[in-house]
Amino acid sequence: MPCVRFFVRGRVQGVCFRASTRDEALRLGISGHARNLADGSVEVLACGPDAALEELHRWLHHGPPSARVERVACEAWPDQVIQGFTTR
Repeated sequence: MPCVRFFVRGRVQGVCFRASTRDEALRLGISGHARNLADGSVEVLACGPDAALEELHRWLHHGPPSARVERVACEAWPDQVIQGFTTR
């Protein structure tokens, strides 16, 4: 299954960003994980259909209402089969 790794920067920790990302990913049928990084950003590994990945990418640019996203970077990731979506 196609996978993309996203790095989301801005006010994205302490604002339910990971949990909201999990909810959105599950709604879209995407598996993977969202985790806080030491630099204050959030890493999202997402695997799913291309159209769903594109929709998640658009969503990540604003995230939940309390987030203030400044930038979203993405990179291709090797295809994988991952079950579910976790937050770390």
